[in-house]
Amino acid sequence: MSGARVFDGPELKDQGLAWLDEAGPDHEIVLSTRVRLARNVQGLPFGAKASGEERDRLLAQARAALSDADVLGDVDFWEMPTLDASDRTLLLERHLVSRELILGPEGNTPRGAALALSRRREVGLMINEEDHLRLQTLRGGFQLTRAWHDVDQLDEDIGQRLPYAFHHEFGFLTSCPTNVGTGLRASVLIHLPALVLTKQIQKVLEGMGQLGLTYRGLYGEGSKIVGNFFQVSNQTTLGRTEDDLIEQLESLVGRVIGYEKQARSVLLREAPNVLEDKVWRAYGILSHARSLSFEEMMNLLSGIRLGVSLKLLKTPRVETISRVMIHAQTAHLERAARRRLDETDADVFRATYVREALTGTETRSVEGTGDDDGDAEGRDLRLE
Repeated sequence: MSGARVFDGPELKDQGLAWLDEAGPDHEIVLSTRVRLARNVQGLPFGAKASGEERDRLLAQARAALSDADVLGDVDFWEMPTLDASDRTLLLERHLVSRELILGPEGNTPRGAALALSRRREVGLMINEEDHLRLQTLRGGFQLTRAWHDVDQLDEDIGQRLPYAFHHEFGFLTSCPTNVGTGLRASVLIHLPALVLTKQIQKVLEGMGQLGLTYRGLYGEGSKIVGNFFQVSNQTTLGRTEDDLIEQLESLVGRVIGYEKQARSVLLREAPNVLEDKVWRAYGILSHARSLSFEEMMNLLSGIRLGVSLKLLKTPRVETISRVMIHAQTAHLERAARRRLDETDADVFRATYVREALTGTETRSVEGTGDDDGDAEGRDLRLE
C-alpha cells in the first residue's frame, strides 16, 4: 500500500463530527464512546522533560509515520501553534483535543503540539500532549468493542513505524504512572437524568468507584458535571490486558444503563406529572429564550433529551440534541457569526440557535450582532 497523504492545516469544517450522525447502541442514553492509547517513542524524553528541539523531532517522526500508515488513509493535520485561539477552542469543543494540547502549563500553546485526523475513518492522534502520542477514536452510542478495534488497528500500524517505549514487566511507559501498562483510557459519555431525579446517582457513582471506574464532567478531568452528563472511564491500566479492560467497562456501563432505564420506568409509573412538567418546562424555555448560558442550556437540554427518549416529545431527534450540544458552544457560535463574541452576545446567539433548532423555524439573522464596520447586521446560525 502507498500510505497516506497528509494535508497541512486544512480549513476546519465538519472534521471529527461523524459520530453525531451515528445512532449506535443505546444512543438515547450513551452519547459517545471514546478509546485512547498513550504511547511514547524510544530515545526521547517524555512530556514536560522534552526540550523544544526534541518536541520538533518527535513531530517530524510522527509526520513521517502518518505518511506511511495504511490504516489512516488521507490525513488532515493541524499544528496547534499555527491555529488561532478560536479554532483551537473549536477542536476542544468537538472533544478532538485536550486542554493540555492547546494550552501548556505556562499558558502558551506547546511547541510541536499537533492533531491528525483520518479522512476515511473515525481515528486520529494528538502529538506532543502529556505523552508523545495519544491515539484515539470517537464513536456515537455505546460501542466500546468497535472503538477499541479501530484504535488497536491504528496502534499496530503506527507501532510498526515508531519504536514505542516498552518495558517487559510494566508494559507501555507513560508520563503519568496511572497510565503505565496498557496506556488505555476508554470512556463513555452517558446521560443519567433519571438516576439524578430519583436520588440514586450517588449510590451508583460510589459503586462504580469500588469496581475500578471513575467519572468526570463533559470535558474530562477537572471539568464540571452539567446536564446530568457523566464521562465514565476505567481507572486501571496496569496488570490487565486491553481486552479485559474493555470487557469490564462494557459490562459495568451496561449495568449503569440498566439502572437508568429502571429509574426512567419508575418515574413514568410513579411520578408522570412531575416528569412531564420537567420536560415541557425545559422545552418551553428553550423554545422561547432570548439569552442562554451554556450551562443553563445543557441542563434544559437534559430534560428535553429525557422527554424524547421516553416518547413524551415527538421532536427533536436525539441526534439533533447531540448536535446542538456541540454547535451551541461559544467557538462554534463564533464560527457561525464570523466574529468574536463576548459573553452577552454568545448567550443571545446560543438562544437563537437552540430556539430555531428545536422549533424547526427557518433560520433568521440576529439583529444588532454584526461586524463592527456595519457591513452585516447578523449572520445565519444553521444546524449543520
